Amino acid sequence: MTEREVVLHVDIPELPVYRRGKVREVFDLGDCLLLVATDRLSAFDVILPNGIPGKGIVLTQLSVFWFRWFGDRLRTHFVTTELPAIVDRYRRMLAGRSMVVRKAERIDIECVARGYLAGSAWQEYRETGCVAGIRLPPGMRESEQLAEPIFTPAIKVDGGHDENISFERLVERVGSELARELRERTLWIYRVAEKYARERGVIIADTKIEFGWIDGELAVIDELLTPDSSRFWDAERYQPGRPQPSFDKQFVRDWLTTIGWNKQPPAPRLPADVVEKTAEKYREAYRRLTGQPVPYLETEEG
Repeated sequence: MTEREVVLHVDIPELPVYRRGKVREVFDLGDCLLLVATDRLSAFDVILPNGIPGKGIVLTQLSVFWFRWFGDRLRTHFVTTELPAIVDRYRRMLAGRSMVVRKAERIDIECVARGYLAGSAWQEYRETGCVAGIRLPPGMRESEQLAEPIFTPAIKVDGGHDENISFERLVERVGSELARELRERTLWIYRVAEKYARERGVIIADTKIEFGWIDGELAVIDELLTPDSSRFWDAERYQPGRPQPSFDKQFVRDWLTTIGWNKQPPAPRLPADVVEKTAEKYREAYRRLTGQPVPYLETEEG
């Protein structure tokens, strides 16, 4: 593996800051944006003090893989991974973790497709028998596959947590036509990607997708089908009725739960072995889904 520094913050004085998120730093290029994924890691909506080496590269490279894999079948904001000349002096830090994207008018809805009963959906099902207003059969087990994938939109509420909402509430917020289109596109992306991933030994249990308007057309923005936005399970080890071994940050969530952290800032520092194992899970997700080593981390690119 090519050694690279952990990147927790990105400052480019030559470019105005467009937005700073939990993981990504976004800079204004005029007609486009420079989207840079750091190695920061958040859990339970709190940013942890130390990052995961190479995480931002995996997130960017996997999103780029999916953007290119879908190609003309899916409108996205992706333009290129070529860095503009204005950031040449930062090339080593930015290489592999950056992409140029079109500006979009973001739709403030988390569009979630779920094929399995896990995470907040499992918790909601145990309490109500429903997920986002959809009644599910009684007696289902944790991690069990649903008869058909379901669309569970979510909104941000005070404190940063996502709140699952019903389709009816989504209609109230965005109108019936857009609500239907978001549901159809989200479920189509999930079904197509899940079939591809399953053939490569990965179960996509669920995924979160964001959309925005570009030139009056609906487009996928931010990231797509990464270990931060999806639950990736090992198909060979899948066994319903319990939490699943995963290729994402669930390992960190489990460790934080084990130590009894109250999920309030400041978050505890991750020990070296947890960092190392989490980094490997992210890289394994990329390798399994693409069949290739991770660029810039496991090859000499950049």
